[in-house]
Amino acid sequence: MNSDNAIWDDGEWVSWDEINQQIQYKEWQAKYPNADISLIPIFEQLIETAQEYFHVTGSHLQVYGDIGELYGAITHGIKLHKNYAQGSDGRLNDDFIEVKTITPFKKEDTVSVNLTGHFSKLFVVKINQDFEICGRMVKRSDLPSAKNNILKIHWKNLTD
Repeated sequence: MNSDNAIWDDGEWVSWDEINQQIQYKEWQAKYPNADISLIPIFEQLIETAQEYFHVTGSHLQVYGDIGELYGAITHGIKLHKNYAQGSDGRLNDDFIEVKTITPFKKEDTVSVNLTGHFSKLFVVKINQDFEICGRMVKRSDLPSAKNNILKIHWKNLTD
């Protein structure tokens, strides 16, 4: 390290990369106060990769469920279960959370939820055609009943 790629501070060289990383971490902490900061670069790279792949090929990668789960972990602090855990996707305090994702290629902004699962809250993530992402958390008790325990619910009918 030298003055071309670092600054001398308190008796040691500090690289501009380290400084920029600390600034980035502070911005992430402000934007996502409940987040495990180490998940944010993975989330951002995954959504960027999905978007880039779509723009290059016109097809979608099968990663949107994972993106939705990471978004829940980052924005709400959901602790995700191991892959393919039965009944729910994660836990938030004493609540089991089911995460469903509306993908950018879906014709309708709906999700289907199996009400036999063991969850107390539903977190629906919507990724639009511009790859903008948002989510809504709903208590299970606020969901309408459904025939055959499969609920099809539209984004506009979800309220936090």
